[in-house]
Amino acid sequence: MNGLRRTSLCAAAVSAAVLSVVSPVNAAPAQIQSQPDSTQVNRPFERLIVGYKPGTAEASSDTAASDDVKNKGKSVHRRMSSGAVVVDLGSKTSNADSTIQAFKADPDVAYVEPDLLMQPFADPNDTDYSRQWDLFEATAGMNVPGAWSSTTGAGVTVAVIDTGYVAHSDLSARVVAGYDFVSDATRARDGNGRDFNSADEGDWVARGECGTDASGNPVPAADQGSSWHGTHVAGTIAASTNNAKGIAGIAYDAKIQPLRVLAKCGGATSDIADAITWASGGTVSGVPANQTPAKVINMSLGGQSSCSTTYQNAINGAINRGTTVVVAAGNSNMNVANFTPANCSGVITVAASSREGNKAFYSNFGTRIDIAAPGGETRRGTDTPGTITTPENGIWSTLNAGTTTPGAENYKPYQGTSMAAPHVAGLAALLVAKKSSLTPAQVKDLIKTNSRPLPGTCSGGCGAGLADATKTVNAVDTTPPPSGGLENTTDVAIADMGTVTSSISSSVTGNASSTTKVGVDIVHTYRGDLVIDLIAPDGTAYRLKNSSSSDSADNVVATYTVNASSEVAAGTWKLRVQDVYSGDTGYINAWNLTLR
Repeated sequence: MNGLRRTSLCAAAVSAAVLSVVSPVNAAPAQIQSQPDSTQVNRPFERLIVGYKPGTAEASSDTAASDDVKNKGKSVHRRMSSGAVVVDLGSKTSNADSTIQAFKADPDVAYVEPDLLMQPFADPNDTDYSRQWDLFEATAGMNVPGAWSSTTGAGVTVAVIDTGYVAHSDLSARVVAGYDFVSDATRARDGNGRDFNSADEGDWVARGECGTDASGNPVPAADQGSSWHGTHVAGTIAASTNNAKGIAGIAYDAKIQPLRVLAKCGGATSDIADAITWASGGTVSGVPANQTPAKVINMSLGGQSSCSTTYQNAINGAINRGTTVVVAAGNSNMNVANFTPANCSGVITVAASSREGNKAFYSNFGTRIDIAAPGGETRRGTDTPGTITTPENGIWSTLNAGTTTPGAENYKPYQGTSMAAPHVAGLAALLVAKKSSLTPAQVKDLIKTNSRPLPGTCSGGCGAGLADATKTVNAVDTTPPPSGGLENTTDVAIADMGTVTSSISSSVTGNASSTTKVGVDIVHTYRGDLVIDLIAPDGTAYRLKNSSSSDSADNVVATYTVNASSEVAAGTWKLRVQDVYSGDTGYINAWNLTLR
């Protein structure tokens, strides 16, 4: 492109999440705002309530009311005790403006308003729910309560690949059998290798117990107590709700499958990759089959590296088995491009936002970020080092008081991208529970396309915005994506001024609908540079997107409808992407094809 261009963002990835422990304080929940105009709503309805003026024929005669409603193209459902009539619209909508205006213009009509379906507004009775700003606050909460009227995660298992699970009464009813994948008995602290006991034995370490860093400094630099990290993550996803104690989980009817991979000094790639495979229903040598495979995996872990073949193969296998993989972006305030496994293709990479809606000061960033979610942001005092001055701004969840080995159960707030990722994993569980046929690519697209802008700032890139649970769950009904039975989730780099293709092989032959759906997820730092085509097996090219020098936004996340030929031959379909201006690069993250 001619002229000045903004600086390109590097492709992004993910890091480990070592978290700061903070202390609780109460925070009041946000209040629901009143609706100023009863005919302007954002919830679906299928009937109107029409009140006629006293003395009119319609106010007293059912026949007259029925005739009047028919003249407006609708039918009467029934008359109310007040004398008003309930009018059927014929279908569910959130905007019946033309019909409403027709009634408003009728001189015999006193009022007209939607016949809305009401839901209970009572907050969960969990005693610490008021501290969970991350779920309900209007500024930068994830808008979770509004999603619960249509889905609570029932029937979905979420695998938490982490430190294992320490017993907690707010989680016990949600946990299904997991597995201990730590193959090194010394690091595991349980005296053996892999087994069915996924209990968290504690990950405490003494100063220097894990060796030295590149500069020769001891790792860790000081003694560290056990984090009980996996239990904190699990609580955010699925803690029991409305049980008059503790916190509310996002997908509180989902099941948690704890998989232990992190122990003393961390976890091995080989163990983590096997856990990904097993969690999603794949076969791992020497490990009995998983009886309750997970539809969602949460990994609040990682390290600084490129995505290895070992990780990518395990993730590809999980996605191909229909499991959505969510990964934390890391806490190094660096570009995520060099952190894994979140720089692997196909995963949902999650950055952390603060209570004010900014990128959290520690969160990694970059074009590889898919979405932001609440991760909390606390500060330490300067006069008294180690003292947390804003504990109320952390993420409250289930924990344990033991310094090394397990002690009494408790609740504490943490901060980190480790806390942001389970918010998105919980949302993914809500989506899959509502529509079990959703593929991982569709889950990812729904979360990204139904996010809302971060209310604060993000330097370096925070993906599509702040995840919004209610908006995303509602979109499953109103704008379902294509089934995506044919899918490609392998990254294809788009060089500056380059042309690339990504292929999908299809065995579909014979007659097909004239409508073909193409779901596209492309990461790019200037999407106006791009021309996108679908190439049929016979070589016919269908234009999906033209270039536009004025469209400077990031990324292309969209579903296109193509009027392809009704005669479909088996063969290879290709997504062709051309970068027609200079200055920016990107990659095809995923795409899917539906022939109907």
